[in-house]
Amino acid sequence: MEPVYRTVIGIARTVFALEGLKFTVKGDQHIPSTGGAVIAINHTGYMDFTYAGLPARRVKRYVRFMAKKEVFDNRISGPIMRALKHIPVDRAAGADSYKAAVDFLRRGELVGVYPEATISRSFEIKEFKSGAARMAIEANVPIIPVVIWGAQRVWTKGFPKRLGRTNTPISIAVGEPIQPFEPASELTAKLHATMTTMLADLQQGYDHPAGEYWVPARLGGSAPTLDEANKMDAADAEAKAQSRRARETGS
Repeated sequence: MEPVYRTVIGIARTVFALEGLKFTVKGDQHIPSTGGAVIAINHTGYMDFTYAGLPARRVKRYVRFMAKKEVFDNRISGPIMRALKHIPVDRAAGADSYKAAVDFLRRGELVGVYPEATISRSFEIKEFKSGAARMAIEANVPIIPVVIWGAQRVWTKGFPKRLGRTNTPISIAVGEPIQPFEPASELTAKLHATMTTMLADLQQGYDHPAGEYWVPARLGGSAPTLDEANKMDAADAEAKAQSRRARETGS
């Protein structure tokens, strides 16, 4: 029993109802009732981690998400994140968060990971980091692919949040577990291909108005292409690096 996590989920469900969010979940039978597993999730918006744990509730389980350290440093969100046993990720000391995740997996926990590492501005599946695969191999647990579609309409990078009553449909699909195998690069490639196919399948039947910012260019929207989005991310990373160097040199 985890009263804090249960309370937070109850509050979240109330908020979802007030927002009029309409969830469609398929494949949740692939979430194991016991044992550790890496839950690999695509990343299109700031709120999608709050939706990614819903499939696990079918078997009354909780997901421990890996999240950036800054969220834990916040005086409001920090105590909540620690109470929910989520895992802080310090990009300057990534080995510690990786070890913590593997320990959780070995203890039979579900660990939520975003293989893309950052929000995809194109809303397509970005290139994956190998962390999810390496964790699964080291802990000898399966990877369960999860794709979410529609979360970017609630709040995504570069656009205002829409947390009022929007009646937004959000689709979630859980894929069959992928058993770990080596090398990690090939397991990562299989996970990427699987989630790319799952996302394309999930998008079928979803209404995509032409020109909308949250619709991928491939589907007639105004979102940047994957290549354009990657260049935007690279420019942002360089700007942050320059700012950090300026602070360090005092210029």
